[in-house]
Amino acid sequence: MKKNLTRRQMLKTAGLFSASIPLLNFLPNDIKAKPIYFNETISPVSKPVTAIVIGAGARGNIYASYSLKYPEQLKIVGVAEPIKIRREKFSKTYSIEPKYQWNTWEDVFQHSKLADAVIITTPDHLHYGPAMAALKNGYDLLLEKPIAQTWSECSDILNLTKEKNKIVGICHVLRYTPYFRKMKEVVSSGVLGDIVSIQHLESVQHVHMSHSFVRGNWRNTKESNFMLIAKSCHDLDILRWMTNKNCVRVSSFGSLKHFKEKNAPVGSTLRCTDGCKVESSCPYSALKIYYKKRTWLHHFDLPENKDEQGTVILENLKNGPYGRCVYHCDNDVVDHQIVNLEFQDDITVAFSMEAFTSYHGRKTRIMGSMGDIVGDEETLIVNNFRTDSQEVWDAKNVKIESGHGGGDFGLMKDWIQAVDKQDEKFLSSNIEASMESHLIGFKAEESRLTGKIIEVKI
Repeated sequence: MKKNLTRRQMLKTAGLFSASIPLLNFLPNDIKAKPIYFNETISPVSKPVTAIVIGAGARGNIYASYSLKYPEQLKIVGVAEPIKIRREKFSKTYSIEPKYQWNTWEDVFQHSKLADAVIITTPDHLHYGPAMAALKNGYDLLLEKPIAQTWSECSDILNLTKEKNKIVGICHVLRYTPYFRKMKEVVSSGVLGDIVSIQHLESVQHVHMSHSFVRGNWRNTKESNFMLIAKSCHDLDILRWMTNKNCVRVSSFGSLKHFKEKNAPVGSTLRCTDGCKVESSCPYSALKIYYKKRTWLHHFDLPENKDEQGTVILENLKNGPYGRCVYHCDNDVVDHQIVNLEFQDDITVAFSMEAFTSYHGRKTRIMGSMGDIVGDEETLIVNNFRTDSQEVWDAKNVKIESGHGGGDFGLMKDWIQAVDKQDEKFLSSNIEASMESHLIGFKAEESRLTGKIIEVKI
């Protein structure tokens, strides 16, 4: 297909890198996007992989739900979860026998090996203990990202994985989406020539930021992790995957600029339910987000009876973490950050994490010596300098079965094959691959805190 974008159309498209308008809206009518197909073929396994889930929150339920659609592939046989309502709901959903329902992860390993694998979806600070225990007890492992809180802990898990010769998949689910797989396919094909530079933007979205990283579980570095590892390790992983090169140097700048006490509006209170005078006009009002709009409720452990849910939400806002004023929390993670990376072969990468957007998602530009890519997770535009032609790929209408653009189940599909065949090659995000992008994150945070350019060496 000949490239027939006018200069004005190209400028509009280029300007969308930091906007929320879909790229497809700015393409001429005579440029037709090709659908990105998702491979729905499920390869058989010798028997269903059996797994114990440690952490029955949102992520644990997402991965476990694969067993409901594909019971011939996966069977959940145990759960460890300290919150009673979560443990009971999970056990009911997956028909788990009472003797295999535990309060803590330590309880799981008081028994001899009970399953093929363990799925760890605990909070970040509770990854290291159960991961090490699972490997010592002979389990294969699916470990939610990030691997652990420190480089030393990550290295311990890697070394034990090698010693025990176990399968360990890290939940970098973006690698398993049709969109990013198509991007990787294009880059690997050589149509872009040599990769020269990449620009990548992660838009967290302002309410998501307030929910997860100001009020929520990932707000505090000591209790969870710093932002690049807690949230943006997905992005660092994608960038490492696309370049297929080692990072050699990194510099980073960023801070917690807005969500702190000095920026609290006059008339604000410690909780949104305490008669705050600016609650009605505040974009971060807990009453507005959770009670009136009933959004972002997946951490509230609501009863099944919808008539009772409003009362539970209000009680949570009055006493729980999500009712706090965003200017009076114990958060310390950054709300904006830029990272500059130099990879082998003189490839430069600019990454930006932004909390203050009305939209969410990721936008990427890849510049090569013979072509370039512009993408927004819905559309991928590939320009070929050699042939002066253009391909447009549409991921928006791909039939997907799970969240993260199909990546959640895409990961499960490949992880089950890896465990069944005892071959980590089925996994794109094995622990060794994920360690490289984690190291970039730890070094970038070191740069942000010290103001220095940091060399990256494994």
